[in-house]
Amino acid sequence: MPRADRSPLPAADTPAARRWLRPFEQYLRAECHLSENTVAAYSRDLRRFFHWAGTRAVERLTIQELGDYAAYLATECQLAPSSVARGLVALKMFYRFLQLEGVVGENMAQLLVTPKLWHRIPQVLSPQQIEQLFAAPRPEQDRWWQRDRALLHLLYATGCRASEASSLRLNDLHLQERFCLCQGKGGKQRVVPLSEQAMEQLDQYLQGQRRQLAARGDNPPWVLLSARGNALSRERIWELVKHYALRIGAPEDVSPHTLRHSFATHLLAGGADLRQVQEMLGHARITTTQIYTHVDPTRLLEVHRRFHPRA
Repeated sequence: MPRADRSPLPAADTPAARRWLRPFEQYLRAECHLSENTVAAYSRDLRRFFHWAGTRAVERLTIQELGDYAAYLATECQLAPSSVARGLVALKMFYRFLQLEGVVGENMAQLLVTPKLWHRIPQVLSPQQIEQLFAAPRPEQDRWWQRDRALLHLLYATGCRASEASSLRLNDLHLQERFCLCQGKGGKQRVVPLSEQAMEQLDQYLQGQRRQLAARGDNPPWVLLSARGNALSRERIWELVKHYALRIGAPEDVSPHTLRHSFATHLLAGGADLRQVQEMLGHARITTTQIYTHVDPTRLLEVHRRFHPRA
């Protein structure tokens, strides 16, 4: 159960604390005109941050590492959402101070998701569930299993929406160059890389069952075809994803968008840059992508293993 912030005040004995704590407090008093109580509260929050950062240079921390800190406040410190929120506000103000000092070029802390938004974090499948989903279409059970495997791989490898997968054309697919062109909202086109597994499944489908399906239509240009040789509709894509998700025992509300969420979350958890993920998802604003900066437990364990002296 999250608790109020009653933990002991960490000592200001790290390089970052010795360098930045007092100048930051002066900034809060002189330029932000905050009360002494607020300055004391933000100072306490920043001491905890410096303690967590240890010997790392705080001016070079990435958005993923700052996301790890946000998760640390909630999980390791078990702070109440209000205390976590204040800690993140203090962090954002500190990085704004560093930005004004010319130490950092961009306030990356501004991208952190506050607790009031945590309830909006989308559902994500684990990598193990993704592998099970890929194997769910089977030749002994499913007529168009090659198509369906290609569909699942495409959705997860690119993070594309169901409508984008439905409208994907053969001339949008560049397997030799390992990318495809997705037509997003507002007619915006973006380049998305393809994984080797996705390329293999797509190639197998193109050389196999797609030829059978295309023979039922009138020279169809789309990659994913229905049983009648038309474009596989958005609604049918949703039905297929749900069908195979239920087969592996995944939650009932799994949808094509769940694979899009999983794509983004797994990229960020693996260390991808937030703005690169924004580009691959086709988000117009970085604030839409920042919802994915939450961190899964495996990421936290990896951070602990890398940085804790007794790990």
